[in-house]
Amino acid sequence: MNRIDCTAELEQLLFQIPLFNDLSHNIQLTLLDKLDYAVYEIEKNEVILRQNTICRHLYILLKGKLRVDIIDALGNEVLIEHIVAPRAFATPHLFKKDGTLPATFTVMNEGIFFTATKESVFSLISEHPDILKNFLCITGNCTKCTVTRLHALSHKNVRSRFIVYLFEQKQPDTEVIEIEHNQVQLAEYLCVTRPALSKEINKLVKEGLIRIKGKKVELLQLAELKRMIL
Repeated sequence: MNRIDCTAELEQLLFQIPLFNDLSHNIQLTLLDKLDYAVYEIEKNEVILRQNTICRHLYILLKGKLRVDIIDALGNEVLIEHIVAPRAFATPHLFKKDGTLPATFTVMNEGIFFTATKESVFSLISEHPDILKNFLCITGNCTKCTVTRLHALSHKNVRSRFIVYLFEQKQPDTEVIEIEHNQVQLAEYLCVTRPALSKEINKLVKEGLIRIKGKKVELLQLAELKRMIL
């Protein structure tokens, strides 16, 4: 990582993340003055944070994309998610009693990484209730994402995991889903092999349960798909 200055462009990206979004102009003007921060250029394939290390900073990806993996009890590397900038991440672990990071964060394409010390972040959110409220909302959403992922992995077979994933991605009032992963990424995400996933998807298509075009999946028989995961 190479340390760089925080330009006006990067500062504006900072105000796009939910933690600092919709703040008054006066708070925005003084925000960086109140944080003990650093900004870094990060390179493709660089590991910027490792599983089981201590979380001592607020971490924000201003530009680029990260891959998040955990090593499970059997020593397998499991894909958790991809983080796309601008976004804060690992936020719930900043003030945990056991503040170890549960995952490893690897750069997928070059970008910009912002960090602020735990102490300066605590002072900032203590002074500004709006930022504290945003922080608590983000922490709650992260917990919800973890529960959602575990819900998919709680199903034993490939078909059920894939169908649960589809319903997690589904928006209200539409049966067409645009999935964010390709098949290789999705197989990793669901902890299954790519051939097994491809085979099961083809079966669902042949059975007339779904229709696929690129990354768009149309759910053709909602009731039957729901029955399969009950």
